[in-house]
Amino acid sequence: MADASPKYQYETVKVQVFPDGVAHVELNRPKRLNSFNYGLIRDILQAFTDLSSDGNVRAIVLSAAGRLFTAGLDLQEGSSKEKIPEDLDVARKAFARQAHLRWFQSSVSSLENCPKPVIIAMHNGVFGAGVDLSTAADIRYGTKDSYYCVKEVDVGLAADIGTLQRLPKVIGNGSLVRELCYTSRNMYSDEALQCGFLSKVFETKEEMLKGAFETARSIASKSPVAVVGTKHLINYSRDHTVAEGLQYTAVWNGVMLGTEDIPKSVQAFLSKKPAAYANL
Repeated sequence: MADASPKYQYETVKVQVFPDGVAHVELNRPKRLNSFNYGLIRDILQAFTDLSSDGNVRAIVLSAAGRLFTAGLDLQEGSSKEKIPEDLDVARKAFARQAHLRWFQSSVSSLENCPKPVIIAMHNGVFGAGVDLSTAADIRYGTKDSYYCVKEVDVGLAADIGTLQRLPKVIGNGSLVRELCYTSRNMYSDEALQCGFLSKVFETKEEMLKGAFETARSIASKSPVAVVGTKHLINYSRDHTVAEGLQYTAVWNGVMLGTEDIPKSVQAFLSKKPAAYANL
């Protein structure tokens, strides 16, 4: 049975925490096609902040309700709670915009900053901010009918909450990244799988969620010390040289190799019985 504690009550996202250590976060603005307004940005940030500190959670599946994953930014409501006063001078308006963009960026980055692996499961259309969000996840699954669009240039701006920084590292093809970002063309699931943006494609949303939860349960069954450390070291090494990554890993594991999870894992392997690991 899922945890329905008040801790996980939000306006625009649903969160369930299951006894097996898996949490399910669902974008829940289906009538607005899960478009990003102030409330959704706020709730994503808060939900992943809350899940980050919950020791009972070891892996997270992120999906969306309704007929598509997200239409991107809500162009009617916008992403701000309040408008910037018109009487401010240009410098002060710029500082106010920068503060808002950093807050929006922090919401998307909350997936990457969450110590637990995040599997994002996307169906049908994934526009604009949805691509930003997906690049901050650890594992990306999609349905056969899914397609992906870096939409920002079509509305007159450069993507500013993560795609331009993460997508080149996700797929490792600068030419394709520039083509997608300059043209705003759709990238369909077969191309997304071929280029490495997606790791799996499923026929239906139901099959995708089943696959995502199977992966999440597998992750949740492992040593949390090992899984959290692996995510942290992968992210660190991505943004540093190989030599820096190796040095940092040596320091990290110099402490972590003392964990009780290693002998427990060895015993589980020898006895062919699952280990029971303490929460972090």
